Amino acid sequence: MSSGDATPVRTLGLLVGGRSVASETGRTYPVADTRHVLLAHVALASRKDVRDAVVAASAGAQSWSATPAHRRGYALHRVVETLHERRTELVDAVAAAEGVPGRRATALVAAALERWEHHAGWADKLGAVLGTGTAEWGRLRGDTTPEPVGVAAVLAPQSSSLLGLVSVLAPVLATGCTCVLVASQDRPLPALVLAGAVVAAGLPDGVVNVLTGRTAELAPWLAGHRDVQAVDLCGAPAAQRVDLEQVAAGSVKRVLAAPSSEPDWSRPPEVGALRRLLEPRTVWRPLG
Repeated sequence: MSSGDATPVRTLGLLVGGRSVASETGRTYPVADTRHVLLAHVALASRKDVRDAVVAASAGAQSWSATPAHRRGYALHRVVETLHERRTELVDAVAAAEGVPGRRATALVAAALERWEHHAGWADKLGAVLGTGTAEWGRLRGDTTPEPVGVAAVLAPQSSSLLGLVSVLAPVLATGCTCVLVASQDRPLPALVLAGAVVAAGLPDGVVNVLTGRTAELAPWLAGHRDVQAVDLCGAPAAQRVDLEQVAAGSVKRVLAAPSSEPDWSRPPEVGALRRLLEPRTVWRPLG
C-alpha cells in the first residue's frame, strides 16, 4: 500500500462550553493503543484552556443546578440513549485504550452504561433520601435540602478509561454540579466519545467540559482555581496528591481524596459518591 492510501490519523479537540475546540496553543500529542499503533492526535490542553473550561462550567452551573431534578435525570438518560447509538465506536475505543479483546470491551461498555443509568435514576431522589426534613426551633420551622456544591474538577482514573470515568463523572452531573474533566492522559479516546454523546444528547453548554493532556500539569491549576468548588483527585499522580490537597486548601474547596490505589470499579456504587458533592441548605420560616 502506498503512503497516499494510508488512512489519515484523526486530530481530536477539547470539549469546552459545548463545542469541540483546539488547544489555545495549537499543540497536540499522539495517542497509541497497547500495541503502539497510532490512533489519533489529541489536543494538549494548557493553563488557558483550564481557565476557559472553568468559565464555561461556571456559566452552566446556575442553569443546571436550577433545572428540576427529574429533568436532569431525563437529560442524563438521553446521554445513555446516545451512547447506545454509538456503542460500536465506544467498544472500539475501550478495546484500543485498554488493550482488551472485543468481548471484554463490550462488557465494560455495558457496565459503564448501567452505571450511568444508576446515577441518572438518583437525580430526582436525592432530596428525599439525603434531605434532613423539617426541624422546629422556637417559632421557626427549618427545612433542610441538599444542594450541589457548584463546579467540580475531576481527574479521571488513568487505567479504567470508561467504567472508572463514568463512576466519577456521573455523580457530579446527577447532583446538579457541572464538571471540568481531565481525561486519562494515555487513554483519552473513550472520554472523547462520551463527550460527543453529551453534546448530541443536548445537555446544556458548559455542564461537561473535557480536557486532554498531561494530568500533572493541569491538576494544580484546577486545584487552585477559586471558581472550582470541589476537586476529585482520583487520577492524580500519587507523588502529587498531598501537594494538590494543600493547593486546594488555599481556596477552601472540597477535596475528594484519591485512594492509595485504583479501586475495583466493578463494585456497586455507594451513595457516598453523591453525598460528598452536596451540601445542606436550611431555610427557616415562621410557624403559622
